[in-house]
Amino acid sequence: MIDVEIRDFISKHYGHFNAGELARCSDSLREFLDGDGRLMVTLAGAMSTAEIGKSLAPAIRNQRVHAICCTGANLEEDLFGLIARSQYESITKWRQQSADDDALLAKRGMNRVTDVAIPEAAIQAVGEKMLELWEEAEAVGDSRFPHEFLYDLVLHGEMDFSSDPEDSWIMAAADANLPIFTPGWEDSTLGSLLAAKVLDCTLKGNGMVRGGLDAMQSLADWYREDDSPTGMLQVGGGIAGDFAISVVPMLRQDAKLEVPLWAWFAQISESRPSYGSYSGAPPNEKISWGKIDASTPSFVIESDASIVLPLLLASLE
Repeated sequence: MIDVEIRDFISKHYGHFNAGELARCSDSLREFLDGDGRLMVTLAGAMSTAEIGKSLAPAIRNQRVHAICCTGANLEEDLFGLIARSQYESITKWRQQSADDDALLAKRGMNRVTDVAIPEAAIQAVGEKMLELWEEAEAVGDSRFPHEFLYDLVLHGEMDFSSDPEDSWIMAAADANLPIFTPGWEDSTLGSLLAAKVLDCTLKGNGMVRGGLDAMQSLADWYREDDSPTGMLQVGGGIAGDFAISVVPMLRQDAKLEVPLWAWFAQISESRPSYGSYSGAPPNEKISWGKIDASTPSFVIESDASIVLPLLLASLE
């Protein structure tokens, strides 16, 4: 009932500019999914720390999201929140935060992400559990993707949760065994920990965690395994967005395989094309790279994803 009310609210009040684009995007995406389309969601920025799990987890459970490509930070920060959200601190006046204020946070073992401070102890607790899993994998010659270790941890790790698992997108993804692709996972707290444990010889190597090339090959398999049209909802941009969408030109141009272009595309971003970044690149630019074509339904919502994405996901039901 609430979701219907959200759709009605958007339909009535969101008629123009970026609001109108959100309304059109919502209607189009719902039609795409109802027509047996598959949706890849890509997550950049600090969406997990912004508690996007409260919106993304239900969409995963309702089978409106079929795969995720995200940064290593988004992968791990949902888990940090799951086990330690009650220990987080809110920095409501973060715009007035001084260097001395942040130095004090560091002294107290708190890591700030805009208006949220994450306790280092929570990160260390997850790291200790992950190290155990890496050591076990190394001992038997096992090799897995980063998210598969996290799935093992949340489903079988006997960890205490301080927030509702229903609000965790990694928990919802683990329950569904959702495909996750994490390019550049090494650029994360847990990635740094793995590197450190190889450097200090706690681990013999990093082969137990499969990296970016394996992730691209796995993504290619996922893209080709189903004849359903596949769409992409790009939140932010960066490596998560570009890695995912580039699987199509890789398959078509480099591997010389016949695969369809992305069948639906939307991006939520505050970046502008004039800066030359991928995050701000408009959909038409992707036509020139062989990722979508001129007839692909495409939308650009130039707004804050922490505001727009919960509305969009809630409107899909």
